[in-house]
Amino acid sequence: MHTIAVLALDQVIPFDLSTPLEVFTRTRLPDGRAGYRVRVCAATPETDAGAFVLRAPWGLDALEEADTIIVPGTSTPGAPLPADVREALRGAAATGTRIASICSGTFVLAAAGLLDGLRATTHWLAAGALAAAYPEVDVDPDVLYVDNGQILTSAGAAAGLDLCLHMIRRDYGSAVAADAARLSVMPLEREGGQAQFIVQDHAPAPQGSTLEPLLLWLQDNLSRELTLADIAARAGVSTRTLIRRFTEQTGSTPLQWLHRARIRQAQHLLETTAHPVERIATRVGFGSPTAFRDRFKRTTGVSPHAYRRAFS
Repeated sequence: MHTIAVLALDQVIPFDLSTPLEVFTRTRLPDGRAGYRVRVCAATPETDAGAFVLRAPWGLDALEEADTIIVPGTSTPGAPLPADVREALRGAAATGTRIASICSGTFVLAAAGLLDGLRATTHWLAAGALAAAYPEVDVDPDVLYVDNGQILTSAGAAAGLDLCLHMIRRDYGSAVAADAARLSVMPLEREGGQAQFIVQDHAPAPQGSTLEPLLLWLQDNLSRELTLADIAARAGVSTRTLIRRFTEQTGSTPLQWLHRARIRQAQHLLETTAHPVERIATRVGFGSPTAFRDRFKRTTGVSPHAYRRAFS
């Protein structure tokens, strides 16, 4: 079983600490088995979490046995990093352990020297301070998370959920990640950079919204050639009203939503079938394989073939 060590440092942010605990302890594989063993670790017997004091069951030695280490953010990101924590993280990195940070936890990884020469992100409010303190780190404040393979970083608050889902997907595939997302009541249609590979079988429909029936209809008709006028006619409104409602309720335009839904369906088919790219392009509503390949690469950053090699 995959073991995750969540490292609680002094002044740990409770929300950041609880995010991986909630997501990973609820993750179940198709046969019902737990996907992860989660351990909360700390460098001291008691850790100040602001509103409460935490007594972690495991110490830094547990990091040696972990497959993944997650460092939640702290309310004092500029605080000196204890030498024993630095050495524990560097030792884990040297053995190939996957290490991820949530929010200002990126400062901890930077202080340990694990982000030198790498792209990374953190809460947008702290991005400037991170870049100033660690000029050798390529700080990108405009993405939800960055995956460098072994080292991953995420932005603040809910972006930690995005990162956890992404790691689940890397470990067990999109079906398990989608199930974990539903358990966490996590919307999966998230704006982000090209590193964002969170996938679900169905593009999300905001439950209870006036658009829900329309979005479900769109999901069932991805293979059709649909224009803005077609979608507006189905909704029984003008194109102007349709665009306004989509922007208010989904954060995107109707055609942007449709394109992302098609790419998500294509990702699912690339992961779970051996269909040729040409057949998948047709099934998700693209007029030509060339147009599909272009849109897929612009959305995900990789070609359909490269995506299949990485995630199938």
